[in-house]
Amino acid sequence: MDEKKKNMLSLIQPTNTPHLGNYLGAMRNWVKLQNDYNCFFGIADLHSITVRQDPVKLRAQIKESYALLIAAGLDPEKSTLFIQGHNQNHAELSWILSCYTQFGELSRMTQFKDKSEKHPDNINAGLFTYPVLMAADILLYQADLVPVGLDQKQHLELARNVCQRFNGIYGDVFTMPEPYITKTTEKVMSLQEPTKKMSKSDENLNASVWVLDDRDTIIRKFKRAVTDSETEICAREGKDGIINLMSIYSAASGKSFEDIESEFKGKGYGEFKLAVGEAVADMLAPMQNEFKRVSADKSYLEQCMKNGAEKAFKTSRKTLSKVYKKVGFVTF
Repeated sequence: MDEKKKNMLSLIQPTNTPHLGNYLGAMRNWVKLQNDYNCFFGIADLHSITVRQDPVKLRAQIKESYALLIAAGLDPEKSTLFIQGHNQNHAELSWILSCYTQFGELSRMTQFKDKSEKHPDNINAGLFTYPVLMAADILLYQADLVPVGLDQKQHLELARNVCQRFNGIYGDVFTMPEPYITKTTEKVMSLQEPTKKMSKSDENLNASVWVLDDRDTIIRKFKRAVTDSETEICAREGKDGIINLMSIYSAASGKSFEDIESEFKGKGYGEFKLAVGEAVADMLAPMQNEFKRVSADKSYLEQCMKNGAEKAFKTSRKTLSKVYKKVGFVTF
């Protein structure tokens, strides 16, 4: 680890294949960041079980998600790529930090309220306390920066509060994490309800584009994307569907909104949707090909997981050992 570089951490949940929003908002940007920071990228399998999972499917999704990190361009030699559950330090620190987190702070978390409404038959304690585990994820690696979407800012703020509280009692144990909000697409919206964020849990199969969708499926989904009753391709109020498509096309092609408006002036929505679909399919094709190659090499994938687990454990154990001493535990 380069002591001169800042530390950056980000985790993704292995619940379903990542969608286009996950790729543009997180995964693609991670590749650019690994040269400038000490990067820790993980699969948040512990977080995923706040909602009931099929064990066989979850196991396959964890492996798929890990392979996708490499396929997206993350280098296991440059970055620490790990599975959260392979490092028990996360769970250990989470318990300690839960004793420094206030009940009232957790009760204000909007995602707890949202998920409780979605799963009224399973409002479990883990669902309530998982922001503490998220704080442990961040603080374990002394993360200076955490790439966050707008919906995760509240959780990072909690991690900062816990960090400040713990440091206030015991001295500078943890690094105060700062949000790293990318300048590219912050939110990719649903193709069927463009006022809602694209989601892994959306039951409408045409609402989300998955990063492993084949070319024909991607183009078909964009052709069915909801727009409006007008014909002009431009970014203005009331054109949520078109703005979403323009944002996606901009991210896939590198063109500005002005360029896009000029390119499609006088052209119909059908032609524009096709162009967006083709641009997205072209963008995802290299990653999809690399995913097939990496997934087929099971011994390589397993070795990467082992190496990543060892690196993650070694780095995070230094932090946990310091915490144990500070709170008064007896250590060997």
